[in-house]
Amino acid sequence: MIRPADFWNSVYDSGSAPWVIGEPQPAIVDLVAQGWVRGAVLDVGCGAGEHTIHLAGLGYDVLGVDLSPSAIAYARASAEEHGVSARFEVADALDLGPDPLYDTIIDSALFHVFAHDNGDPTDYVRSLRRVCKPGGLVHVLALSDVEPGFGPRIGRASISEAFGAGWVLEELQPARYRGRVTEAVAEAEQLGLTPGSVVDEAAWLARVRRSVS
Repeated sequence: MIRPADFWNSVYDSGSAPWVIGEPQPAIVDLVAQGWVRGAVLDVGCGAGEHTIHLAGLGYDVLGVDLSPSAIAYARASAEEHGVSARFEVADALDLGPDPLYDTIIDSALFHVFAHDNGDPTDYVRSLRRVCKPGGLVHVLALSDVEPGFGPRIGRASISEAFGAGWVLEELQPARYRGRVTEAVAEAEQLGLTPGSVVDEAAWLARVRRSVS
């Protein structure tokens, strides 16, 4: 089930979001260091804005968007604390706009929200395609179901099947996703996780190129 903005607002307002770790995901930082993030960048489902802030601080032309007004308020405050001028907007990932404005799109922990439990990410992927320039790249970091963990975990096929016609899946490999064990992690006790700890969970990292036609 796709949660409404009010749900996400409540998580940010309570400080219980397990994906807010106070730093960008190491897997995304590595992508940037390796030169896979270029041109105009969209950080979709930006949440607390860690990746937008990281990229803006490096001089990238980047926009962070999220459905939750509370997330955007959090991200703007965080950017100010870091002394970084970063752009954020409230936006629906299913309706990102009609124009191909972006050379690179970063999706850190959003795709699996649409795809888990046999969900259908079709509309989301269609929205990505509309705003991604021909030949542009989409990077997806999503929680993996290859080992026990918390959060909406998905299988490899969820990504490979979603990015079909109109896309070229260039790489799909195992990765790690860093999370924080908060009171929102319902599975913490059964997984033997310590409240307040930081864990690296199994994930997928995909690089998908929008076809030119």
